[in-house]
Amino acid sequence: MLKNDLFLKALRGESVDRPPVWMMRQAGRYLPEFLQIKAKYDFFTRCQTPELASEITVQPIRRFGMDAAILFSDILVIPQAMNIDVEMKTGVGPWLPQPIREVKDLDRVIVPDIEETLGYVMEAIAMTKEKLNNEIPLIGFAGSPWTILCYCVEGQGSKNFAMAKEFCFTQPQAAHQLLQKITDTTIAYLKEKVKAGVNAVQVFDSWGGMLSPTDYQEFSWKYIQQIIDALKDETHVIAFGKGCWFALGSMAKSGASALGVDWTCSPRHARHLTGGNITLQGNFDPSRLFSPPAEIKKMVKQMIDEFGKDRYIVNLGHGILPNVPVQNAGAFIEAVKEYGGT
Repeated sequence: MLKNDLFLKALRGESVDRPPVWMMRQAGRYLPEFLQIKAKYDFFTRCQTPELASEITVQPIRRFGMDAAILFSDILVIPQAMNIDVEMKTGVGPWLPQPIREVKDLDRVIVPDIEETLGYVMEAIAMTKEKLNNEIPLIGFAGSPWTILCYCVEGQGSKNFAMAKEFCFTQPQAAHQLLQKITDTTIAYLKEKVKAGVNAVQVFDSWGGMLSPTDYQEFSWKYIQQIIDALKDETHVIAFGKGCWFALGSMAKSGASALGVDWTCSPRHARHLTGGNITLQGNFDPSRLFSPPAEIKKMVKQMIDEFGKDRYIVNLGHGILPNVPVQNAGAFIEAVKEYGGT
């Protein structure tokens, strides 16, 4: 039994004294103790070495005592497992030397054996669970099939993923074939994570907001729905689409336990769009963590007041930024722990 199951209570829709809190990308880049590990090991070595991944996962918990840990990993371990090379280039970020641009490129893309290709993630889960010692839940995650496709086609990050969209709109059959392969791999991967001991999973659709509402349903949401359908009876699924406020209505009917909301959608609007009876997570602007700690605390309290303490998980509206002062991240967490309502 978990000593602190506040996060799971919120996912189940139970009443709580205060909402739980964690931060997307809390394991990593803004912490001095992480930077020491970063100086010694390259990015994918950190992801692929269970000892390092588990240590990075628990660092923010030791420092701040969040109500949930999220396993340190990356969404691009999925294409790596599918026989698509992914590197992390300094100054560029993710770099895929052989992007998928036409139907013949799909021949080399496999739906892999998860144990064989991603077994190191399951080892990291086991080590992390040991370190957490039943104190708090552990979250596993994956990128949405559309977000993974964006990187596979572009070959790197992009401001508008125009090439990925062109691929979908000019070669829809190839796009759906790739999306289905990614979906099948993601389902198998998340199921293994659940078996290995994660208490919930989150699907990150970082680039969903690049699509129109109609195209979102066709090229993104229907694949996320497949993931939710496959996992919802085994664990809690959180669906987070950045910039996808327009889809919150259909997301709320999906069977997900919670929906992530970014900072462009007000708490009131998010509750209205989702019908008011599903757990929401978010939606503090990560850049607002540059505000003075006293101001951060005031804004967090206001955010909780607006969402309501129940069916709510306090989080950022996207990942924490690397140059956020550590004490400001601390103020964000403290504000939730101090919350007493009005």
